[in-house]
Amino acid sequence: MAAAPEPGEPAKGKLFKLLRIFGVENIPCARDSILYGSLGSVVAVGGFILVTLGCWFHCSYNYAKQRIQERIAREGMKNKILYENTHLDPERKQSKSNGSN
Repeated sequence: MAAAPEPGEPAKGKLFKLLRIFGVENIPCARDSILYGSLGSVVAVGGFILVTLGCWFHCSYNYAKQRIQERIAREGMKNKILYENTHLDPERKQSKSNGSN
């Protein structure tokens, strides 16, 4: 019966090569480094996606809000121009009621 290899030593004949270049089992802490590196890149990409989407939603919300405010202001100016000094002018009605008191 063959003796089990010591922890941290590669098993004979089962050499795992990363990209067929590096013998990962011969490099100390290689497995942990690869796993943590992969996890870190997934976290970084996920963080990038979340921040990008958050900024995009915030910006598009503010842009839509600004467009609504501009439309309301344009309609108000158009109504002011159309109804100024006519019998439909709300300011004229208010000034008449204040002047008669």
